[in-house]
Amino acid sequence: MAYLNTYTTPLTASTAAHLLRRATFGPTNQEIVDFTGKTATEAVDLLISNATYRASPPPPVEMDETRADAGQEFLTKPFYGDRTYDYFLFIRYWWIGLMTEQNGHPSVLEKLSAFWQNHFVVTHSSTGDYRFTDRYLRFVRDNAMSNFRTLVIGITKDPGMLVFQNGNENSKESPNENYGRELQELFTVGQKDFAGNANYTEDDVKAAARVLTGWQVNNLWVEGSTTFGSVFTPARHDTENKSFSAKYNNVTIAGRSGSTAGDAELTDLTTMLLNHPQTPRFICRKLYRWYINPNVTQEIEDNVVIPLANFFASSGNNYQIVPVLKRLLTSDIFFESKNFGAIVKSPAEFMIGMLRHFNLPVPDITTEYTAFRKMMEFQEWAMSKMQLRFLDQPLVFGSVPYYQTGFSKNWINGTTLGLRGQHSDAMVYPWLEIKPGYMLGLDFLKWIKQIQPNFSDVAGTEAVSCEIVFEELSRNLFAIELSQSQKNFLIDTIMMRNIPRASWKFELNAFRTSPNNGDAQNPVLWRCQSLMKYMLRMAEYQVF
Repeated sequence: MAYLNTYTTPLTASTAAHLLRRATFGPTNQEIVDFTGKTATEAVDLLISNATYRASPPPPVEMDETRADAGQEFLTKPFYGDRTYDYFLFIRYWWIGLMTEQNGHPSVLEKLSAFWQNHFVVTHSSTGDYRFTDRYLRFVRDNAMSNFRTLVIGITKDPGMLVFQNGNENSKESPNENYGRELQELFTVGQKDFAGNANYTEDDVKAAARVLTGWQVNNLWVEGSTTFGSVFTPARHDTENKSFSAKYNNVTIAGRSGSTAGDAELTDLTTMLLNHPQTPRFICRKLYRWYINPNVTQEIEDNVVIPLANFFASSGNNYQIVPVLKRLLTSDIFFESKNFGAIVKSPAEFMIGMLRHFNLPVPDITTEYTAFRKMMEFQEWAMSKMQLRFLDQPLVFGSVPYYQTGFSKNWINGTTLGLRGQHSDAMVYPWLEIKPGYMLGLDFLKWIKQIQPNFSDVAGTEAVSCEIVFEELSRNLFAIELSQSQKNFLIDTIMMRNIPRASWKFELNAFRTSPNNGDAQNPVLWRCQSLMKYMLRMAEYQVF
């Protein structure tokens, strides 16, 4: 197999859907149509260039419609402690909204930002200041497609990270090793290499902590404050030389003093970490698991991770992120059939993917903030119940299924599987009103009128068959093509309840002439709902 060679076969609906499922949080049917026929290179180039349409989205606003300042920006106002948790939720809703929206320009940006947010974890519960969370998220989004060096340097000085990892308490008199450890273990070189050998020593942790002394934050949770951020205090910085082990080729970072010492030593530290041969492998291994398959075998390590890492760190690429992502998403291994349906959907791919698959529009945050809040509140609540909390992961490692043995399989257990069924049922039997005239879920009456030609002309237009109904309802729904026996079971047992298929057309014609065809008890609507409910609960829909 060519592994990282460019996939050259024009995209079919199946391969286009696979790319869009992995590069975004799920495609609309129209996006799949638009990408079908393109080459992998053309498709990925478009997903990358489309990020420009998301560069400056409208800001989060007050979403409590009972307040006098409803609909107004709050991040430009002085810090208001009484509203800090509500504002944090609105920031989270804002981001989930960007993941969900259908603007005709699908992009890699939000999925890649989510990768980095789970890599460089900072939790809101650690700071309690919504401004810190917003700045952290914006840094991750703004730099998700830039350079890994930029990410490492910037996140190290990020005020949210300084609080989360106690960097603001790190001084020459009392070095705090938390961030110096996580910077190596989780963010750059990784704790161990693929063979299980340690990538750094405890003395390296201590030396890194000394390099990072002097950084602090200001105006954390200061009521009425209008500015905040990170600052370097030279008097708190260790100005002595810092020596590292043979794991880093015995590098010594020269101690500095003065106002520029913090930045200068951080730059040297980052260069040392990126020069470690395991850093690019650690990052590329995580990217492979995020986008292709959680299972990294020795074959994949040798033929995908190592060559990709060599390219990532090469002088020609110099840790640029986009070229690595492009090479991964256009590769033969990405489109290998065994990687279709190889990842269990996270609650984000599950919930956001459903809304996008069914083309359920996202209300405008600036003009319909109440409706926007209702939709994103439902999404956020569902994802949190299923163990995914963006911007507030349970551990510095991120969400458990992204690092534990078994990886994505950990999204599924006896509780979360039931919750997935409950939330997918909400699409089939809509109960949540987003705004007057907009129920969150499928309008089967409207849908069947769209697929039945000349709906009202019963005498002149034959009713569509139950096979056509099944084909339309299942279009692009499954990552893995169903077998004919599965299709027969779904049509004959679930949809038709073992009565002859031919009776469907009689029921549909009666439905077309009925003045009460919006009645939920109508057998046509009931059969469609039963079929969709079962399909959404099928195991195949839990993977992508």
